Amino acid sequence: MKFRYLVGVMLTMFILSSCDDTTNEIGSSLIHDMDNLDVSTDTFKVSSRTLVADSVYSRSTYGYLGSIRDPETGNVITGNFMTQFYTLEEYANAFPAIDSIASRIDGKIIADSCEIRLFFSNFYGDSLSTMKVTAHEMGKPMLENQRYYSNFDPKKEGYLRQGGIKKEKVYTLADQSVSKATRYSDSYTSNIRIPLNDAYTDKDGNQYNNYGSYIINSMYKDKSNFSDQLKFIKNVVPGFYFESTGGIGSMAYIFTSKLIVYFRVLSEDSVYNALIEFGGTEEVLQTTKIENNDAYLQTLAADNSCTYLKTPAGLFTELTLPVDDILRGHDTDSLSAAKLVIPRINDSSQSDYNLPAPSQLLLIPKDSLYTFFENNRIINNRTSYLASSPSTTGNNTYLYSNIATLISAMNKNRQSVNWNKVVLVPVDVTTSSSIVVKVSHSMELSSTRLVGGSENPYKPIQISVLYGKFK
Repeated sequence: MKFRYLVGVMLTMFILSSCDDTTNEIGSSLIHDMDNLDVSTDTFKVSSRTLVADSVYSRSTYGYLGSIRDPETGNVITGNFMTQFYTLEEYANAFPAIDSIASRIDGKIIADSCEIRLFFSNFYGDSLSTMKVTAHEMGKPMLENQRYYSNFDPKKEGYLRQGGIKKEKVYTLADQSVSKATRYSDSYTSNIRIPLNDAYTDKDGNQYNNYGSYIINSMYKDKSNFSDQLKFIKNVVPGFYFESTGGIGSMAYIFTSKLIVYFRVLSEDSVYNALIEFGGTEEVLQTTKIENNDAYLQTLAADNSCTYLKTPAGLFTELTLPVDDILRGHDTDSLSAAKLVIPRINDSSQSDYNLPAPSQLLLIPKDSLYTFFENNRIINNRTSYLASSPSTTGNNTYLYSNIATLISAMNKNRQSVNWNKVVLVPVDVTTSSSIVVKVSHSMELSSTRLVGGSENPYKPIQISVLYGKFK
């Protein structure tokens, strides 16, 4: 027990020394002769290279819409996204009685209007850039039990409804149709509004004055479709695909979408306005399709003077950990700590439109690059680790304070050709009460260069280790 305690103290000191260039003196003053314990440290070089990620698992909290020109490469990056809409269980019971609907034409129930709103919490680029989006009605839903990557194209794969809604909307992220006072008020949430008020014909040939009238009449025809999410996306609203079809200059980060139907209801002797809405959130399937120029990515990956991280669906960095060197001659030692520091290279140009460095960086074994995200795994600090952005740590580095458990696991599992390789992947992390509940590929626009590569002109990446053993 005493040995474990002392190692714990030394490990703490080891981690706190993250800014030191050497570890030669770590622990030497902490151990009394009576403890009969040898402590030693060492450092080893880590090799690295850039990987091209042509696509990533696309099940994210946000949808990305727009098109921008990467200021670093001139490459045009476009984001399109698909979302389904959510209906609560027994939602149909909240609808007013059919006799109370005041919105009618020739006695038939209608919606006064209908729209989709795409709410965004953040964006990259110029909010005054003129952009165009096309909203496509899905003909069949994308399924929860299938895995969709960022190169999956619902349009090419036949998921869009032939003859269905294809609504174009020109917009700017700073909506000039809304007053400046309203846009800057605390109660306003920026959004892209897409009206769906044109005449609509459903798949059975029934005609309506707008899409909202189709939804209301579908509810009164069969309420069960509005009380079950699977029935709703299969029989009523399979979803919409939003395609960026014009303009370059902005990319919106859509955190929620809403399908809203407006109508009027009669109550006693008065008529009042009412609405029903269906949300597109992470509770239902949402995927983003990224259009990138692989030629640009390949050119960057061929630059051996550094390595790159670039999102969305762009570039990762692969590290080869010197496991054999770390363990050679230490068969009877305990590997107590292994600290890995990845320095960034500062941007050579200063611009308001430089892409930010990834804010959170996942380190995982290369063989887990796909299964980690497909199986919705979270960080366990044994074979997967998280480092925060240099802008939040105060240093120009990504720090993994102790990956000793990973080194030991690699030593025991040598059957794969990638047994000693890890990948650095920019991610979005969702927490609940400070507990990580979801890790997904970052689809935001970000870019940075890291020290490394086979022709690295800087001090090499190093891993610092701490050993302990009884004399």
